[in-house]
Amino acid sequence: MPHFDAPDGTRLYYEDAGDGIPVLCLSGLTRNARDFDFVAPHLDGMRLIRMDYRGRGLSEHADPATYAVPVEAKDAVALLDHLGVDKAAVLGTSRGGLIALILGAIARDRLLGVAFNDVGPVVDPAGLADIMTYLGVVPQAASLEALAQDKLADPDFPGVDKTRWRSFLSHNVVEGPEGLRLNYDLKLRDAVAAVFDQPAPDLWPVYDLLADLPCAVIRGANSNLLSEATVQEMARRHPGLITATVPDRGHIPFLDEPQALDALRLWLEQIA
Repeated sequence: MPHFDAPDGTRLYYEDAGDGIPVLCLSGLTRNARDFDFVAPHLDGMRLIRMDYRGRGLSEHADPATYAVPVEAKDAVALLDHLGVDKAAVLGTSRGGLIALILGAIARDRLLGVAFNDVGPVVDPAGLADIMTYLGVVPQAASLEALAQDKLADPDFPGVDKTRWRSFLSHNVVEGPEGLRLNYDLKLRDAVAAVFDQPAPDLWPVYDLLADLPCAVIRGANSNLLSEATVQEMARRHPGLITATVPDRGHIPFLDEPQALDALRLWLEQIA
């Protein structure tokens, strides 16, 4: 399995597949390279580069103090350096979108464009509070099948069938002889809790650094993390911004919905 060394020596897992425009796929907070399995088949002709953040998936666990967006942004740059990629488009889901913003500040010359999946410069506190209800909490369901059955009642994702939920949940929850376990370091919760009550940084100036790049934002219509008002302000500051709203989706769209795919294809056409 391919790994590379982060600047502090932490061993991080990555995947690099396909030819074409390099697209650095940055996953959500607790997620990993599997986060993009649903959209990958629709992005043929692209070079998809994925990574498991430190403490997630197949990457090495590290000091929880380093489970931080600025550190993960430097890890992403180190991956591009490892692969010899001068510039890449960034597709950032939730946490990945925040990392993309930091990349705009520390490695602006490495970016071809940014697509944000249900995240922006302002993160709704209600969405953060919701994340804390499950972050680091091992599900009590007896199996992945039972967990998927429970997800059928999620009001923010009406109509999603059990097969999709089971596939999605299997990315982050592992079923073994002793039951379910989370596919990330449980100390991630401590790292997030340490900054949870601190004042949120003003990320608008960082977002403004992307104004001359092709950018897109995809929002779940039922999202509690990215508000419509934030999307409108993003569009005002970036008149060329591609926007899409995915109906019957909360935080976060799977990215293979028609609205998401249309936005991503238009974004990539602008980069090509």
